[in-house]
Amino acid sequence: MPRLPHRAGPGAFTSLQVPAYRAWFASQVLSASGIVTQSVGAAWLVLELTGRAVDLALLSAATLLPVLLAGAWAGGLADRVDRRRLLVVTQCAFVGLALVLTALSASGAAQVWSLLLVNALSGAVNAVDAPTRQVYVMDLVGRERLASAVSLYEVILNASRVVGPAVGGVLLTLSGPTACFAANAASYLAPLLVLWRYPPATSGPAPGTAPRRRGAAREGLRYVWSTPVLRSCVLVAGATGVLFNASVLFPLLATRELGMDGAGYGALLACFGLGALPGALVAARLGQPTGAGVRVLALATGVAMALTGFSPTAGVAFAAMAVTGFVSIWCITAANTLVQLRAAPELRGRTLGVWTMALPGLNPVTGIAAATLADHAGARAGFAAGGAAIAVAALAGWRALGRDRTPEPAPGPEPDAVAQATPATR
Repeated sequence: MPRLPHRAGPGAFTSLQVPAYRAWFASQVLSASGIVTQSVGAAWLVLELTGRAVDLALLSAATLLPVLLAGAWAGGLADRVDRRRLLVVTQCAFVGLALVLTALSASGAAQVWSLLLVNALSGAVNAVDAPTRQVYVMDLVGRERLASAVSLYEVILNASRVVGPAVGGVLLTLSGPTACFAANAASYLAPLLVLWRYPPATSGPAPGTAPRRRGAAREGLRYVWSTPVLRSCVLVAGATGVLFNASVLFPLLATRELGMDGAGYGALLACFGLGALPGALVAARLGQPTGAGVRVLALATGVAMALTGFSPTAGVAFAAMAVTGFVSIWCITAANTLVQLRAAPELRGRTLGVWTMALPGLNPVTGIAAATLADHAGARAGFAAGGAAIAVAALAGWRALGRDRTPEPAPGPEPDAVAQATPATR
């Protein structure tokens, strides 16, 4: 693989030197695991109510569709209001919605339509929460430590994919889906405590100083599309949705093409996770990425995914899946960091709103496309097509990303000032 230009960082865990981010990181492990735990309970409840796979797909679509439709508008809120206060509102909304699910399940009043409605409302809240949370991280750690923080967020996601299903399975066995929903509601208390205790050095404009104006969301969309590096990164993010829709292609490849049982499918997912963890840590260790590096990683991700699809044996598939996890997480972490670093400060929230529209907002679309292709041509073809889509996105932005080779130097005083953040005195 060609050398990937980067600005060397002081260490993969340097963002954890900031007390506020250290607390936020721990809270996000709990919160992300709670979200996955709730999804386990919701899926189980839907199967108990109807037993139809299509209802599971609708449940996922209801959660992600608001992100796809409203990402740029929701990201605009992060540009014009105090982000810390906005996150307090979103966390409280998540708690309320989880408690609604708890009450519906406990009373036996849950129906598929009510679950779809609550999931859609959760998706609408997440459309605001996701970009705000990402910009808030920069508020906490500064530009110098951003690559470390974004990479460690991938560690959080992968940890939640292990902890969440495990906790969900135990709670389902002991108490049923009601306990899964209650656990998710409780998991948001940790982020709320951090938001109350650790105000960042900066948290966006003071409320009212950046008044709302018409066309702000369209301005964000135009800005991303007219900025070659940002546009290329967002296209790569959208294309990788096929890969990160693990519930669509992964079980089909394991069972239909490689003759595995449930344990083999679980092992395939585990191999992806085992590769993803070091991929995130490498991205953090290398520091600030460049477009030239992102394009190479995106192309490598597409090739690795296609090779995984054409693995002749289970052993080869396990190895190829680990490689795919490694390069894909490294790629998406680098691209996300680059988007945050290159976006204009006054448009950063809207830029990240567009990013969330692409990933995970496009996941229902890419998932349906991949599933349709897999049904007609096989899961191997679905994997190969997914890899080709990522490679095409990389090639489409090859020239634009290649021009971005030298990382921007981070402002000198900001990281040191942020590192001194201490709990608020109340």
